[in-house]
Amino acid sequence: MARERESLQKLYIEQLQDLWSAEEQILEALPKMAEKSKHAELKRAFQMHYQQTEQQVQRLEQIFGELGEKPGGHKCKGMEGLVKEGEETMTEFRDSDVLDAALIAAAQRVEHYEMAGYGCARTYAHLLGLQEQAQLLQRTLDEEGDTDQKLTDLAETVVNIDALK
Repeated sequence: MARERESLQKLYIEQLQDLWSAEEQILEALPKMAEKSKHAELKRAFQMHYQQTEQQVQRLEQIFGELGEKPGGHKCKGMEGLVKEGEETMTEFRDSDVLDAALIAAAQRVEHYEMAGYGCARTYAHLLGLQEQAQLLQRTLDEEGDTDQKLTDLAETVVNIDALK
């Protein structure tokens, strides 16, 4: 049992490093997405999510400190691919009214990727008896879900309708 716990602990740390790398990449991408947004509401949503992401990085760094581990040393290839896809989308639709709809689609892919990662990490924290860390991860998971819902609402009520025009 001790060996399994050690292996789960190692996986937990690797997952946290992956999430930290993903969040760092998002911090680089969000200002570009906000700049390209035509709708003021979407621009504000990306700016607000940037601030929220900074807080999420701080939570991860707090967890790393409690574990006596470092956040770096790992590149999240999944997020790298999602960010690259988003950049291609911004190029493809740069002069189009469809750009904001495309930005939302790219952002929602990112949110769903993050929700999967945070859900797994939270579960590992619970299993390892790290309840306070599990609560921090759940808080971030809830924020990612809220952001996804806000993007859906914005797409369905404004952005996608404008893209039809």
